Amino acid sequence: MKNELLNRTKKFALDCWHFCFKIPKSREYNAFVNQLIRSSSSVGANYRASQRAKSTADFINKLKIVEEEADESVYWLEIFEEILSGQSEEKIKLKQEGKELLAITVASINTAKRNRK
Repeated sequence: MKNELLNRTKKFALDCWHFCFKIPKSREYNAFVNQLIRSSSSVGANYRASQRAKSTADFINKLKIVEEEADESVYWLEIFEEILSGQSEEKIKLKQEGKELLAITVASINTAKRNRK
């Protein structure tokens, strides 16, 4: 499961990058593109960091960052749904993957908290 999530979080960042690459270049779009690229890549980077945590508390703290960044990525994808015409399959898949990564992360945090007690 660990390697699967490492790969999934990296793929999510790359898929968001490819999505953003196709968005027209303008001052207005660029602000949102930069935010999505930052948050989606942070999901994978912080999940990877969580795998090297020094303690359970450190692990949970790093996963909380993953949770925040996954949620933010979903937010930016929702913004793109509003401002880009049409419901593309790519947007739908990216948003679904963001929500799934968010749910997995929350479940992992809850499990880590229960196991800590």
